[in-house]
Amino acid sequence: MAVTVEEHPEVQVFDEISMIEHGVRTVIGGCLPVGLSYPQFEVLNLIARRGEDLTPARIAAALQMTPGAITNTLQRLEAMRLIVFEPCGADRRKKRVRLTPKGREAYNRSMVAIRPKMEKLREAFTQKEFREALPFLRALRIWMTEQG
Repeated sequence: MAVTVEEHPEVQVFDEISMIEHGVRTVIGGCLPVGLSYPQFEVLNLIARRGEDLTPARIAAALQMTPGAITNTLQRLEAMRLIVFEPCGADRRKKRVRLTPKGREAYNRSMVAIRPKMEKLREAFTQKEFREALPFLRALRIWMTEQG
């Protein structure tokens, strides 16, 4: 006789989140310009959305990346001439990361390629459904951050 294992809802929630995250990476990764990885796109997206007054440490924290991983990603973006590092006016020891015109163009091309996927997503689910999911997801994220 087969044993039935009862999955706890919290385990199912984390399984779903993991599968959604993998799906997002796969779909967006398939839309990106040749040579641009998903982590690199995440950095361009963060800078484009939050402004160009971000330090590498703030980018790492926002994307929950290790300092080593963000350094590697930023170095690759700089080598591709998509970002530049500029000294901070107030504290010359710190660096600010800025998009270059080529970086802004790569970001814009990525967003144009992603747009049809986003439109299909908006057709599949209502704004109300997204809004209703947000409080739980935010609370879970905050709780997980506080545990770290």
